[in-house]
Order: sequence, then structure tokens, then C-alpha cells
Amino acid sequence: MTGKRATWRMVLAGAGALLAAQASAATCITSKGQFDAYKQQLAQQATSYGVGQRGMQALREARLSGITWRFESNPASQSSMRHRSPEEFLKSRFSSVNSFVTNGKRRLQQNARLFQAIEQRYGVPGSILVAIWGYETSWGGYTGETPIVSGAVTLASYCRRHPRFEDDAIAALQLVDRGLINGNSRGGPSGELGHMQFLAGNWVRFAADGNGDGRADPNNAADALATAANMLRQNGWRPGGSFADGSANFRVLSTWNDSGNYQRAIAYAAGLIDQ
Repeated sequence: MTGKRATWRMVLAGAGALLAAQASAATCITSKGQFDAYKQQLAQQATSYGVGQRGMQALREARLSGITWRFESNPASQSSMRHRSPEEFLKSRFSSVNSFVTNGKRRLQQNARLFQAIEQRYGVPGSILVAIWGYETSWGGYTGETPIVSGAVTLASYCRRHPRFEDDAIAALQLVDRGLINGNSRGGPSGELGHMQFLAGNWVRFAADGNGDGRADPNNAADALATAANMLRQNGWRPGGSFADGSANFRVLSTWNDSGNYQRAIAYAAGLIDQ
């Protein structure tokens, strides 16, 4: 889920907040053999950001993620890099647009009360959220097999992505400290987590309790959906506005994923789900 990140300055720690200390960024790498050296530099930075014992242990145990490295070292192979119609983009992952829309409508109906509550609070329609949810994880059916910390640290280490995603690597370590994930927790190849495949920095910044149990868990659908709505709203989503291509709300989708193909496909699918 490259592109879905936000710079964070304050990291939640229990009931309070920890102001992230200033630290020199770790030096990025271009060779797999440099990964351990990168981790040592990142450890120094993570310490200044308040990462505790559990997070540091997860960093020490992190391994270079081969799938993440291959994905980042060959960007031309990524289907999102070349222009596709919304239909083509959706069919690259799903059997048909019709099946995606049908399943999306079903999820919207099954969780009608939840989506209504989220829209009332954040102003983001359920059709947009259910389209993102479906594309990211098939509505929670598959949330990834890559160790989250390893994926996040590998992504941050690679020079094409560094330092854009270094905050997310440190945020992942903070989430380990808080017990939300551990070193073995699995997710997407870039360190994405949960139903909506958040990068850790975005979860830290926008996490919301969607089911009223007093905590926010990315592996809980209600929490993940509420957090997604909160993120879009705080990035400029206008309640009641159009999300058609070219609209202000459509442009907000770029804060979720910077692929134009992705943005057009989500808006297109959401429009069909609304019908």
C-alpha cells in the first residue's frame, strides 16, 4: 500500500503522548548486505523516539523481507505504474467487476448500522470505505503473510523509499511496545496491517475506536473502517460531496494511495456500489 502514509510528530504511549525527539535519519541502502548496518542506525533513531524494550527487540529480530525488496527494486513491474481503466485495475485482482460490486453491496448491507454511524461521525460514505476494504484485503479475507516489522524496516531502508517511510518503521516498533502487534505479526509486504492495510504511521496518527470497546485494533473491522474514515476526513474529505474523478473528495483519495489507477478504481467501484 505504498503512498498511504503520513508524517507523525507525536506517538501515543499509553494514555499520554510522547513527543518524538529529533534524530538524524539512518542512511539508506542499495544492497541487501547493508541491511544489518541500517538496522543499527535505525535503532539509534528509534531510541530517541522513545521506542522501548519490546520494540527494540522486534527491530533486532527483523529480517530483510525478500518480497518487499523485490517489489521496491523493480518498480516498473508494478501494475499500478502503467495507466489502466478502473475495470482493468479491479480485474487484475478480482474475477470480475460485477463480483466485486456485488460483494461490496453485501458487506454494506450486512454492516449498515456501522457504516451509518461512521458516516454520521466522519462524513465518509460507506461505499468508499467498503470499496477500499474490498480491494485491500477482500473484506478481511487476506491481510498478508509478510512480518509487519520486517516489511516496514525493509521498505524504510531502501533508498528509493527512504526517508519517506522511515517514520512508519519507527511507528511499527511503537505498536510493538503498545502490544498491538508483535515481531511475528503478519501483514502486507510494505508493513501494512489489518483489515484496511494501514501503514503504521497512519495507524498511530488516525486510530479510532469503531466498536465502542475503548481501544483501536487494526484487525477489528469496525475499528479499521472508522480509522480509515477518520484519516480521509482529516485529510480534507468534504461530507456530502461528490467523489467523482476531479472532485475535491477524489483528490483526498491520493492521501490513501498515490496511484491514480487505484484512486479511479475505488471511486468507480464505490459509485457502482451506491447504485
